[in-house]
Amino acid sequence: MKSSFCFGIGALLFAVPAPAQSLTGIWQGVETDTGQPGAFWPTVLRLQKSKGSNVFGILYEETDTNPSITVTFGMRGTRTATGLRLEHGEKLNETGRTLTQYWCDGSITFTYDPALEKLTGHATYRPVGGCSVGTFMLYRIRLKSAATVPAGAESSLRVSGRNVLWFADAELKKPVNSGNTYRTRLSKTTTFYLKQAYYPTDQSPVVPITIQVSGARPAPPAPAPRPVPAPAPPPVDSVAKAPAAPLLPATPAPVVLPTVLFKVGTSELMPTAAPALDQLAAELKARPALRLRIAGYTDKVGEPDKNQALSEQRAEAVKTCLLKAGIASERVRTIGYGDSRPLYPSPDARNRRVEVEEVR
Repeated sequence: MKSSFCFGIGALLFAVPAPAQSLTGIWQGVETDTGQPGAFWPTVLRLQKSKGSNVFGILYEETDTNPSITVTFGMRGTRTATGLRLEHGEKLNETGRTLTQYWCDGSITFTYDPALEKLTGHATYRPVGGCSVGTFMLYRIRLKSAATVPAGAESSLRVSGRNVLWFADAELKKPVNSGNTYRTRLSKTTTFYLKQAYYPTDQSPVVPITIQVSGARPAPPAPAPRPVPAPAPPPVDSVAKAPAAPLLPATPAPVVLPTVLFKVGTSELMPTAAPALDQLAAELKARPALRLRIAGYTDKVGEPDKNQALSEQRAEAVKTCLLKAGIASERVRTIGYGDSRPLYPSPDARNRRVEVEEVR
């Protein structure tokens, strides 16, 4: 990529070690360009096997500065002795195009890491306009641990992917875990719904992972003898009840909300943020004296001045959600730190975050 008006897409060549492993499935990640520092293009690649050694798929990309500028191409190709080669075909859809904007084409050579389920690509585009080179990093979610676990036993479920979020429902309303490993006990066959928060787009897939359960669930222990009831305590005018499983700890240290994430380059909250923000609003209602400071952050991608403004907008977006839930404005302060305090090497979606802190 040489110009902000030039977007890359083209023929793909996958170099896969022998024996060749299937590359069908949905890959999610990003394209970057060393010629345009700070620029990136969130990407989703869907591959499917056809007849014989043929394959086909769909490649989707959008721009970092304006997610409404997108392109979707049909892809066709065949397996070769060294891997897989795809050629871009019909342009299935394109949005946000102007007379000065176009997408590059050429070839991309990918190497496959089966342990991480990662594709690393190096693109060489046809020398048209500002088209030159690009680099892809794509991941897919796959179950890496046993698909069947003993009933009632603590099990460690492992998956591939980058910045993985786990949910108990297909609507993504009930988050249960984040990361590549989930330790849990299952009493029945269960399906989890997983997403990658690594350069998410509207095309990011939800991947169902079903874990089978074998054997009978261990019998519960015999009930303990019923204790003699203690005398009732004297009545009091009021009893302060602490909220169950508080989101904020007793210490004043800042707390990162791992599921409160934003779309690339915007202050628009992802759907995964709703449960945590609902819980935060409930805790504020249960503790009327509690006051919060919300801090917004960005990734180290783009210009520092723009990142500073974006971090402030993200903190305000979270405050707006709390105000809609009935929290008084004076109880919530906001601040933005831009890209000055990343938690992870950039680019990483987890740096596009908010932290909450009790103000005393």
